[in-house]
Amino acid sequence: MSLWLVKSDPEAYSFDDMEKDGKTSWDGVRNYQARNNIQLMKKGDRVLFYHSQIGKDIVGVTEVSKEAYNDPTTEDIRWFSVELKFKKRFKKTITLESMKSNEKLQNIGLIKQSRLSVMPIAEFEYDEILRLTK
Repeated sequence: MSLWLVKSDPEAYSFDDMEKDGKTSWDGVRNYQARNNIQLMKKGDRVLFYHSQIGKDIVGVTEVSKEAYNDPTTEDIRWFSVELKFKKRFKKTITLESMKSNEKLQNIGLIKQSRLSVMPIAEFEYDEILRLTK
């Protein structure tokens, strides 16, 4: 199982929307590195959900429920989507500032490649984020 983080502006699609919908197509990604990450995602992989722009915090966990398929928002066959399903909302969110001040999270993609919308997460980073939610 691989671990990932996806970013969404909550005004466009929030974790509240994710929880209400139960699942969603993660589409509209138009960055080649993020697209390549989408193609690597496998059913059952865990995915942290990060609110960008407003909040700037990790708010919960989703799971890949359908592997890469052609993005339904374009006819261009170079772009892909995955389906994500709701798993868990964190009682305590993890802010970008708290990640920046945590020595174990200094190399997390969210800090090192802040513009990337779909990124892998190391297991120790995932575990540290879960620890911080307690």
